[in-house]
Amino acid sequence: MSQFFASFILRKRISILIVLGIITIFMGYEARKVEMDYAFAQLLPQDDSTMVDYNLFKSIFNEDGNQLILGTDYDKLHELKYFNEWYDLGIAIKNLKVPKTTWEKGKWVTTDISAADSVFSVAHLFNLVKNPQKKEFDFKPVIKHKPKTQQELDSIFNLIDALPFYKGLVYNEKTNSTLMIVFVNRATLNSNAREAFISDLDVLLDQIEPDFGRIHRTGIPYLRTIITVKTKDELKFFVLAMILVTAFLLYLFFRSFKVVIYSMLVVGVGVTWSLGIISLLGFKLTGLMGLIPPLIIVIGVPNSVYLINKYHQEYRSHGNKILALNRVIRKIGGATLLTNFTTALGFGTFIFTKSKILIEFGIAASVNIMMVFVLTIFIIPIAFSLVGNPKPRHVKHLDRKWIKKMVDALVLLVSNHQKGIYYASILVLIISLIGISRVKTTGNLVDDLPKGDMVREDIAYFEKSYRGVLPMEVLIDTKKPGKAVQTSTLVKINKLQQYFDSIPEFSKSLSITNAVKFAKQAYYNGRPSKYSLITGREKSFIAPYLKSKNDSISGEGSMAEGFLNKNKEIVRVSLQVADLGTNQLKELLARIQPRVDQIFNPSQYRVIFTGNSVAYLKGTAYLVKNLFISLTIAILFIALLMAVLFKSLRMVLISLIPNILPLLFTGGVMGWFGIPLKVSTILVFSVAFGISIDDTIHYLAKFRQEIRLHGQHIKPAVLSALKETGVSMFYTSIILFFGFSVFALSNFGSTVALGVLVSLTLIVAMFSNLLLLPSLLLWLDKRIAIKAIEEPAFEVIGREAEGNSEEEEKNML
Repeated sequence: MSQFFASFILRKRISILIVLGIITIFMGYEARKVEMDYAFAQLLPQDDSTMVDYNLFKSIFNEDGNQLILGTDYDKLHELKYFNEWYDLGIAIKNLKVPKTTWEKGKWVTTDISAADSVFSVAHLFNLVKNPQKKEFDFKPVIKHKPKTQQELDSIFNLIDALPFYKGLVYNEKTNSTLMIVFVNRATLNSNAREAFISDLDVLLDQIEPDFGRIHRTGIPYLRTIITVKTKDELKFFVLAMILVTAFLLYLFFRSFKVVIYSMLVVGVGVTWSLGIISLLGFKLTGLMGLIPPLIIVIGVPNSVYLINKYHQEYRSHGNKILALNRVIRKIGGATLLTNFTTALGFGTFIFTKSKILIEFGIAASVNIMMVFVLTIFIIPIAFSLVGNPKPRHVKHLDRKWIKKMVDALVLLVSNHQKGIYYASILVLIISLIGISRVKTTGNLVDDLPKGDMVREDIAYFEKSYRGVLPMEVLIDTKKPGKAVQTSTLVKINKLQQYFDSIPEFSKSLSITNAVKFAKQAYYNGRPSKYSLITGREKSFIAPYLKSKNDSISGEGSMAEGFLNKNKEIVRVSLQVADLGTNQLKELLARIQPRVDQIFNPSQYRVIFTGNSVAYLKGTAYLVKNLFISLTIAILFIALLMAVLFKSLRMVLISLIPNILPLLFTGGVMGWFGIPLKVSTILVFSVAFGISIDDTIHYLAKFRQEIRLHGQHIKPAVLSALKETGVSMFYTSIILFFGFSVFALSNFGSTVALGVLVSLTLIVAMFSNLLLLPSLLLWLDKRIAIKAIEEPAFEVIGREAEGNSEEEEKNML
């Protein structure tokens, strides 16, 4: 079968290139359709209780993460000049139109849409005014026009000071801070229009900041957009940087521009296909999905290195180019197929989780990894078959003295110092396990951004001024229609809000009780002392105002409508929480639960903590858990595959130990150096395991071939396999090390950690496969070794064509 496949590739090479070219053009066209994912990443499965609660909230009250927040000094706005600039800024933001681009009927179509639904600040407030004739409350703007004098502005602030509803909500005198809250509409929020909106907003702010001073910015729309834009920019940078780094290393090792060009052709086509496949699968680019193009590069290049290295070895031994390429396809092709399959299998295990983002990543990654094998096995042999024979300088790298000395040193260590290798491995294991016991879990929203980044500085400003910035919602299900507006329920809600206001991690809360207090104050013609809940005696004469259909408190489109469901059974309390980690949030919710249950008896009410921040932080914890599960499944699947291939439990252990030890080592490093366990760092283990197992498979493939050639004697087979595969394993590991090290240049801590930790793991895995794996094979009983390699379940491991002479092989072509 392998001979047929090799002959097919070399005989139909022109046809294959034409087909690949047509597919690449098509994939390039599809790649243009790929869009960034601007919506809230669904980390939790739909049937998860937290997601069920969040979906319930959104079905009643729509999106909660649509508030973009700007902040500045409150005392500054007491000056006429700055107040009017703040007023004009709000109007300008409200009038912003941004282009929304969508792919329709084979082309990109752009339309202009409004960016914001409304703007809320001390310069854009409303007051409730009693209308005795209609027995209702009217919304009246506090500022009808820009003040012209300082005296007029002072009277405006006197009115604002008399409205307790806004204290702690849009201004905080204690911290000298004031907010402008921009409610971004959903069309802008969940499309590429948000980038244009944030860009235009920054232009507006840049225009007034030289005179006005720093205007701080935060909010879910702003944070998501900044992170998305940085992710998109970094994707382009990393693809280019990885191509340059790997190309340089390839030239350094092989000293051949042909090797560089053909290897880069593989990864260039691979990246194009990967984006096209993501588009065809209907997926969008997220931070996680954006790892696939760089991943294709660091998988495609080692594939090429193994094939090219074997090609040079074969050509030097007999000087026949076509025969050499034929043997490359037959001997290395099968092993490369298996290595790519195991890598794809490792990523494919994400499909068994219930997280949408992981499932999509697993599907796209596994499909693209197998795709890059197809491209490598076609492009590399065909490309070299169409050019001249390798010159002596092209194969000179096989005889480099320092490489030969390194391989000889490895052979010496494996031959004479097996116990030392075992003791060193055990010592690494013990130190790693101690380090793992010190690892902590976290999952902050912006902890990946570098210290000193303005986004982090701004969040610190808002947390200092208002304690929390990330939206949290509390739903109170009274279980009876109309019960949410009963006096007894309002009293309980008010008591709950007072408790929340005493918690340092929470901002000022807002609910229907604030609207009712505002209404009572309005009924008493704006007297601040009347900002309180309506008493039983007052209810009889204020109630007619609250029941009016046109009323701004309880009518359609009113303030109350934003806090109640239609049958007034479920009420909402809105607040913001500090950017806590997953553990801290869990501890906070557990700490306040007893007091919440004391206020709202669980047998009569159901209190739900939800919102964007809760869903995100709990989703992060869920993601970490599922990444662990997927890694475990990957190890079990690969162990099962090895059991099928070798029919020996001892061979399964021998193949897994050299790859699990580096993972434990990395876990130990994280513990010793205080690197927390989160989505990005747990992903290290899946990526590294999927790639490092490749070296094991290549070595075992060669070991199987060598043990047949050496009369089934284990030691010469082990050492011979080490000599031949050691160079390729070294080359690929160095390329992977520097390839992933490029991620250390990222602006995101998660990407930096991914790059550094994967690089470290792969280097440790290289030495583990070059020293520990051969040593463990020497420990094998001869009978077990022969049984393990004699009749494998698949020929994919790669059998030498021992029975055929060179002449017979030439005739097969």
